[in-house]
Amino acid sequence: MIKTLEWTEQGVRFIDQTKLPTEEVYLLCKTHEEVADAIRNMVVRGAPAIGVAAAMGIALGARDSKAKDLVEFRKDFDIFCETQRVTRPTAVNLFWAIQRMREKFESLAHLPLHEIKEGLVKEAQTVYLEDIAANQAMGKNGAVLMPASGGVLTHCNAGALATAGYGTALGVIRAAVEAGKKISVYVDETRPFLQGSRLTAWELMHDGISTTLISDNMAGHMMKLGKIQAVVVGADRIAANGDTANKIGTYTVAILAKEHGIPFYVAAPWSTVDMKTKHGDDIPIEERSSREVTHIHGKAIAPNGVTVAHPAFDVTPHKYITAIITERGVAKAPFEKSLSELSQKALAAV
Repeated sequence: MIKTLEWTEQGVRFIDQTKLPTEEVYLLCKTHEEVADAIRNMVVRGAPAIGVAAAMGIALGARDSKAKDLVEFRKDFDIFCETQRVTRPTAVNLFWAIQRMREKFESLAHLPLHEIKEGLVKEAQTVYLEDIAANQAMGKNGAVLMPASGGVLTHCNAGALATAGYGTALGVIRAAVEAGKKISVYVDETRPFLQGSRLTAWELMHDGISTTLISDNMAGHMMKLGKIQAVVVGADRIAANGDTANKIGTYTVAILAKEHGIPFYVAAPWSTVDMKTKHGDDIPIEERSSREVTHIHGKAIAPNGVTVAHPAFDVTPHKYITAIITERGVAKAPFEKSLSELSQKALAAV
């Protein structure tokens, strides 16, 4: 299994996704600030992986805090959380992980400082293990929805590299292949950051899964030719009504799938479902550097001074989504009802 990130005694170790696919380089972050930089600079990306990274960054800061008492430690802890919080705005898993670490801290606050620190490190490691388990459960839930044979299209990277391991959308594909289904994957390149061509294609080839890379503007043509039997993508935030934020271009793919009668699936852990956000219009959309549009690997591909728009995500309305696959079950329309039922089921299990 690809190790996207891992906790070590020296710090948090990441595979540097900005260097893939030409170089497999690992980065060791020794401070919570360095972890935040890794999130901000796309060394690690993908909503679930960002959440795990944030938890580990907070735990790293807590472990190394020089605070002498609880009052000082609480001030440090707030800084650790805020440093992670301001890195990226769209992926709700980031804020979920920070809140989870805050709740863990409060539950441990009556203990000696060394035990609080140990408990926070253990909690971050638990978040990591739970993410892998969730992805594997999600894969099983989604595998049955995949065609017995044929082409499956995916957009961006929702694989092991976007999670602690195994993947969300690619986890569904992996589970389907492991179950014996004869699937070939069509991978959108995913401009402007090229997560599809750089990361998804690399992952699938690493696993020996049949892979065809296409440019983003080829998807409709491939559907019309009958080469695509299903679409499965990940998510960065899912509103209570099923509206889903994912990498820019996902909305376009969803409309194309609807026009061609192709099922469009979203696969994401429950931590990506934001029941406090009622619909997609309330999801904040990150704007990134214009250089990601005007340059590729440092080389200019557009005239100097051109006006650039660069939303990193778009929102797919729930009417285009066939089902939302989570580790807790599969939600279908009406999503307000099915997601609410999964939420209540989760609460009842706690």
